[in-house]
Amino acid sequence: MTRKPVITRTETLARTRLFRVESVGLRFSNGTEVEFERLRSPSRGAVLVVLMLDADTVLLIREYAAGVERYELALPKGRIEDGEAVVEAANREIMEEVGYGARRLTPLKIMTLAPGAFDHATHVVLAEELYPARLEGDEPEALEVVPWRLDALAELLEHEECTEARSIAALFMARDLLCARP
Repeated sequence: MTRKPVITRTETLARTRLFRVESVGLRFSNGTEVEFERLRSPSRGAVLVVLMLDADTVLLIREYAAGVERYELALPKGRIEDGEAVVEAANREIMEEVGYGARRLTPLKIMTLAPGAFDHATHVVLAEELYPARLEGDEPEALEVVPWRLDALAELLEHEECTEARSIAALFMARDLLCARP
């Protein structure tokens, strides 16, 4: 088995409200020494929720994405607050963003985002058995809720506003799980 490289030094290069940029010196088992830069997140990660209105319909949101400067059609998501369990964060986020709570919350997978440079983890949660519930969120504008049939994922992939890879992966994971149920 390959041994992990040894971290020889770590230096903070910059800080923002959301990230810390670090320079990391590494020594690999073959003696090669390199320097990498990575983004560190001070948060405990995020949740991304596959919110099932019924057995065939998922609820998406249309939200402005500043990184790509357009509206994006994706799953509800948000930061896990200190002291909050993953399923509690998932339920809070859907109440804030979509106006529903879920009686059944099932963690599906932890996904990383650019793991070569970023330590952020996203916890994918399947939310079922919905009930109306609204919490005040931190969004700057009301989010549009868009129902989408799971059997129409191919059409969703063709939609110009659907490019968020975590949402796409989570939708296929949830669809496969739901289809496998008796």
